[in-house]
Amino acid sequence: MLHRYTKHYTLDEARALLPQIRGWLKRLREALARLAKHDKRLQDLSEPGRELGGEAVNKWVRNLADLKEVLLEFERREIQIKDLDRGLMDFPAILDGKEVFLCWEAKEDDIGFWHELDSGFGGREPL
Repeated sequence: MLHRYTKHYTLDEARALLPQIRGWLKRLREALARLAKHDKRLQDLSEPGRELGGEAVNKWVRNLADLKEVLLEFERREIQIKDLDRGLMDFPAILDGKEVFLCWEAKEDDIGFWHELDSGFGGREPL
């Protein structure tokens, strides 16, 4: 049987990653907040006739690199970020021989739901 994903998580594997994922989510949110602040600063500095560079650009680039580094952690593991604000994540899994997503939201203490690959949050079912 062909699967969309090469990595499939057991419930225990996905649960074991939750503390790390909480840390990555925090880093992502912080990097995005800093990036927005630096975007505003760069916009203010980019008036006609002004040179754009120096520390402001260096900070922007460092934040962008941090953001990319964390996103690559998710991509490398094939964990999908469905909604960053909510911390909504999908982990590819095999449940009863079928490829599905284990579904977790940051406000939840544990992974307690799954859904079909194409159904999304609205199709969540309890494990």
